[in-house]
Amino acid sequence: MGRFIGKRILGLIPTILGLILLIFLLSRIMPGDSVRLALGPEATQEQIVAMENQLGLHDPLPVQFFNYIKGLFVGDMGLSLRSGRNVWLDIKDTFPATFELSLVSMIISVAVGIPLGIYSAVKNNKISDHIIRIVSLSGIALPRFWLAILLQLIFSYWLGIFPVIGRGNVAVESITGLRLLDSLLTGNFAGFTDSFIHILLPAIALSIATAAQIIRMTRTNMIDQMNKDYVLAAESYGLPENLVYQRYMLKNAFISVLTTVGMQFGSLIGNAFLVEAVFGWPGMAQYAIQGILYKDYNAIIGVTLVIGLFFVLINVIVDLLYGFFDPKIKLDA
Repeated sequence: MGRFIGKRILGLIPTILGLILLIFLLSRIMPGDSVRLALGPEATQEQIVAMENQLGLHDPLPVQFFNYIKGLFVGDMGLSLRSGRNVWLDIKDTFPATFELSLVSMIISVAVGIPLGIYSAVKNNKISDHIIRIVSLSGIALPRFWLAILLQLIFSYWLGIFPVIGRGNVAVESITGLRLLDSLLTGNFAGFTDSFIHILLPAIALSIATAAQIIRMTRTNMIDQMNKDYVLAAESYGLPENLVYQRYMLKNAFISVLTTVGMQFGSLIGNAFLVEAVFGWPGMAQYAIQGILYKDYNAIIGVTLVIGLFFVLINVIVDLLYGFFDPKIKLDA
């Protein structure tokens, strides 16, 4: 196991360096004067030049890239032109909100997607199967931001069940940055209820497409397992259907489903951008959007790097889980 993890970590280095280089170069060729935009229209030329020198923008690109990489090792992701702080500090403040939203969304997706996928496979080509397939296809096709606006209109504006925007109104002592977890750790049940009500609607909006993907993948793999010899043998022995489906078929079908879950979870951080904008969620996506509008290249690089690292880390975890669900997979290969 240690050898496998070591190999994967070494294999990640070129990927991460390539990601940093690509985003770094793209940020440097962005049109517009980000320094002038940050300082405002009243800034003098001397102030602009001084800020550019402070940021090292007059250095050759290879020198700028080397200095950026060197700074990463000490937690320096550069100065944000918009906030005036180290980008790492800004991301540390905003990432927990985005991660919490993505995590709750993934829990909803798995809790809904796998049971419906199994049920759809069991009822293959029946009315309920067709309905689930149509709904899942619609969930994939419909844009997340449109679903977010629709849910907000129905459940927040018209019915008044959920809050319109925000992450919570009740104060919660911050330990991990995750309001749901922190409220439980501190015994603040009013804060937990408040946080849960605020996060539920944006999490549902973010989870619909992911749940739809899981439904389709679970259904496809469960149908494929139905024709295997071990299923026919189990049924001939008179084993209960639920036992055959959940104990044997699902475990063998779950390898492909696990891949889908991992890929979708890794992409949720990036997909949260528009959902966060609709619900006014104070996460990393909002920070990134402001960075793009202000051409804050250090913020753009930092957010993209964190999203890329999160995606890569999720894939490593998925690879490790392969060995748990299927012992035939050799982790040292």
